[in-house]
Amino acid sequence: MPVELHARGKVRDVFEAGEHLMMVATDRISAFDVVLPTAIPGKGQVLTGLSLHWFELTKHLVANHLLTADMAAFPPPFTDDLGLAGRAMLVRRAKVVPIECVARGYLSGSGWKEYREHGSVCGIALPAGLTESDRLPEPIFTPSTKEATGHDQNISFDETSPRLTPWSGASSSPTRSSSSGSRTAS
Repeated sequence: MPVELHARGKVRDVFEAGEHLMMVATDRISAFDVVLPTAIPGKGQVLTGLSLHWFELTKHLVANHLLTADMAAFPPPFTDDLGLAGRAMLVRRAKVVPIECVARGYLSGSGWKEYREHGSVCGIALPAGLTESDRLPEPIFTPSTKEATGHDQNISFDETSPRLTPWSGASSSPTRSSSSGSRTAS
């Protein structure tokens, strides 16, 4: 049975699966919005495992699109493809929110570029004198657009809210909070 590609991202492929979608994390690697030529074996399983962990951990806070990652529960022809084991999830159809949420603990990548030009990242002023890949005094939330092609664009926290309103139905701005961690290549 032929499988119809619904969408292809930098690291994930999404296939039609009847009323649902099959989301497959590949071994492709994307760094700073460029898909590199050499895949990393097993990366898809790691990404899916991380996603499943966080979906489970946050399900009491927010609904998500996950239906199952159990291959035995996948619709045909996905049940027969052993290459999907550990890297695929059957998901509900959902609207894509075109925002990438980045928690930075270190000054690198597009954050470093913006800091050199403006002394800030996504509108957040940072201390003078930082060097590339310095640890930040505290983690910061630095959202960006999620572009289908080309580079994602850093945006301020205040620019995020109007972009979320069409998906959330809300008219108020999100609550600020800090998160730990840093952005890594995905």
